[in-house]
Amino acid sequence: MPISFAEQEKIFHLRNNSVSYVIKILENGQLGHLYWGKKIAKAERLVRYQSSQFHPYEAYAKKDDTGFILENIAREFPSFGQSDFREPAYQIETTTGSIISNLQYQSHEIYPGKKKLTNLPAIYVENDAEADSIDIVLKDKLLDLTVILTYTILKEYPIITRSANFKNKGQTELNLKRALSMSIDFKNKELELLQLSGAWGRERNLVRRSLNQGITTIDSKRGASSHQQNPFLALMDKNAAEYHGEVYGFSLIYSGNFIAQVEQNHYGKTRVNMGINPFNFNWVLKNGDSFQTPEVVLNYSEHGLNKMSQNYHKLYRSRLARGQYRDQLRPVLINNWEGTYFDFNTAKILEMARAAAEVGVELFVLDDGWFGKRNNDSSSLGDWYVNQEKLPGGLEYLAAEINKLGLDFGLWFEPEMVSPDSDLYRKHPEWVIQVPDRENCLSRQQLVLDLSRKDVQNYIIEKVTNILESANISYVKWDMNRPITEFGSLELAANQQRELSHRYIIGLYRVLAEITEAFPYILFESCAGGGGRFDPGMLYYMPQTWTSDDTDAVERLKIQTGTSVVYPSSALGAHVSAVPNHQVKRSTSLAMRYNVASFANLGYELDITKLNCSELKIVKEQIKNYKSIRNLVQFGNFYRLLSPFNSNFTAWSYLSSDKKEALVAFYQILAEPNSKDQLLRLKGLKSEADYREISSGQIYGGDELMNHGLLISNLEGDFSSKVWHFKQI
Repeated sequence: MPISFAEQEKIFHLRNNSVSYVIKILENGQLGHLYWGKKIAKAERLVRYQSSQFHPYEAYAKKDDTGFILENIAREFPSFGQSDFREPAYQIETTTGSIISNLQYQSHEIYPGKKKLTNLPAIYVENDAEADSIDIVLKDKLLDLTVILTYTILKEYPIITRSANFKNKGQTELNLKRALSMSIDFKNKELELLQLSGAWGRERNLVRRSLNQGITTIDSKRGASSHQQNPFLALMDKNAAEYHGEVYGFSLIYSGNFIAQVEQNHYGKTRVNMGINPFNFNWVLKNGDSFQTPEVVLNYSEHGLNKMSQNYHKLYRSRLARGQYRDQLRPVLINNWEGTYFDFNTAKILEMARAAAEVGVELFVLDDGWFGKRNNDSSSLGDWYVNQEKLPGGLEYLAAEINKLGLDFGLWFEPEMVSPDSDLYRKHPEWVIQVPDRENCLSRQQLVLDLSRKDVQNYIIEKVTNILESANISYVKWDMNRPITEFGSLELAANQQRELSHRYIIGLYRVLAEITEAFPYILFESCAGGGGRFDPGMLYYMPQTWTSDDTDAVERLKIQTGTSVVYPSSALGAHVSAVPNHQVKRSTSLAMRYNVASFANLGYELDITKLNCSELKIVKEQIKNYKSIRNLVQFGNFYRLLSPFNSNFTAWSYLSSDKKEALVAFYQILAEPNSKDQLLRLKGLKSEADYREISSGQIYGGDELMNHGLLISNLEGDFSSKVWHFKQI
C-alpha cells in the first residue's frame, strides 16, 4: 500500500517504487520527520535514528526528558518556541499577543486519489488509481485551532505534494501571521543550494552555493513570483551533478509573493520552508474561518539534476497544465510587437500576415496598441474597445481577413492594469491598489487594478469576454508589466490590509478560471514583462508562458537552460527576432536564432516584410523543419548536455519516450583560433540500437553516441550552432 500507518511505532510511510517519505508522531504529540529519499522497505526501523542526545544550555520540551530538544529533532510542521528556535512553518497570534502554539496529532485519513484545493491551482489526477493521499489532522486544544496537513504521493513519479489548511474552531479571533505550505528537516547532511535567479531580460539563471550556519532566503515581495526569483529551490549533495547524485526539488504552485527558506542550525540540521511570503502578510481567522495554503511539489532524484527536471517536466506537462492544448501541438506564430511596436494599422498587419502565410506560419498575433487610444504606453489600459483609427474594420474584419490567408488570429491583453490616462481610471479611481493620501508609483506609465475586489474581477471577465466573442480569436497573450508597490485596498478593512497580496492572487485565479473555461478552444499564453510570472500556478490556467522579453539567441541559451530545470519545453515560448537584437544590440545569424528558438514553442517576432528573398527562403525551410520535429520538442524528454553557465558551449537534446528519435543541438558562443575538435556524449539512447542522422545519412550506434560521443568540428565564427536529427533504424 502506498501509504501505511504503523500503529505501534506511530509511523506514517508514504512510498512507491522509487521513493519513501516517513513521518512519526513524537512523544509530545507533534509530528517528526524521519526520512525522505530512495525507497526503503521497513520504515519502522528508522525510529532508532531519532535524536535524543542531551545538549547543554538548551531548553527541553519534556520536563522528564532532558534529551527531548526540539531544536535537535527533525520536525514536519514546526512552530516557534518550546525549545525550537528555528524558523517555523506557521505562526498564530492570539488576542493576548501570544505567538506560542502547540499542534498535536488528532487523527488521520488515508484515501485513494487527490482532492482539489479550494480556489488554488494544484496537481490533479484523472483517476484515483494514479495517487494516494493522507490528511493528518493536528490540533492546538488551547486555541481550538485545527490544521490539516495533506500529502499526496504519485504512483508513477518520485514526487510528493504537500499543503496545509488552517481552521479556527474557537470563539476567539486569531491572526495567522505565517502560513507556509511545508517544512522539512534534513539531518546532518552535506548539501548545496540551487536557485533560479536573475532580473528582467535575464531570468532564471542557475545559482549554486554552499550552505553554512544561518538562513538563506529566496523570495518575492513584488506581488508576483517575479523576474528576480523563481518559486523553486533544490538541495543537492555536494558531489551531485546533472546525471549523478541525490537532488531534492521544491516547487511552489503559486503566482504571488512567496518565500523559500533554507536554515542550517548549529547542530548541522538543515530546514527548508516554502509557501506564501510572511512579509506584509496577516490573515484574520474568525470562528469557522479556514485558510488554505498553496501546494508544494517535492521531487526526489537519485540520478542528478536532469532526472529531477524530467520528473517535473512530465508531471507539469500532463497533470498541471490542462485543457485542449495540454496534449496538442502548439502552432508556429508570428507576433508583430518588435516588428511594429505601436505603429501599425490594418493594412500593415495584413501585409505582414500575407508574408507570414507564404512561409508557413500558422498563427498571427496582434500585440499591444489595438485598443482605446493606445499609441504609446502612456494611455488606455483598461479601455478594452477597438482603436477605430488604427483598425477601422475592427477585430472581426481583421481576424476574418487573416483567417482567409490560412492563419489563426491571436490577441494581446493586459487586463490587470490601468493607465491613469484612461476612461476606466477616470470613472473608477477607487479600483486601483493604493494607500489613501500616498502617491502611487508608476511603472510603464500604469497602475495595478485591485483584483481582491469582486467588481474589478467581474469587469475584467466581462470586457475580455466581450472582445473574445467579437471575433474569431484562437490565442491570447495575457501580460502583466509591473510590480505592485503601494499595497493597499480601499475596500478591505484595516485589519485585512495585509491580506491583499494573497487576495489579489485568489482574484486573479478566479478571473483566469472563468475566462479559460469559457473559451476552451483558445490557447492562452501568460506573460509578465516577459518571464516575470513564469511559475506553476500560471501553468495550471495557461499551458505556456513567454519565457523572456530578451529574444537574443545567445542570452536565451542561459534563460532557456535555467527555465528547463523545472519547466517543460511545452511551456516555453521562444521567438526568432530581428537583428541587431532589440535588447542587447547583438547580431546573430538566422540559423543561430532558429536553432535556439526551435528548442521550445517556435515563433517569429519581426517585420517579416523587411526580409529579403534569401532570408524568406531560409525562414520557410526553418518552419517546415520545425513542423517535422515539434512533437519531439514539445513532448520529448529533455537533456542538458553542456551548460552555458560554465562553458563557451551549450548543448541540449530531446529524446522521444520510446527512444527511437533524438534531436541534438550544439552552440558555440565565441569562436577560438585554431580550435580543437570536441566529443559530445549523448544521453538516454538505446545502447544496442543503430540511429541514422537525417541530414547526412550516416549511421551511428546508440552506444557509440553515448560512450564515444558525437564529433564536433568546423564551427565557424561567433554565435554558431549545429543540429543533428537521429532516428532509429
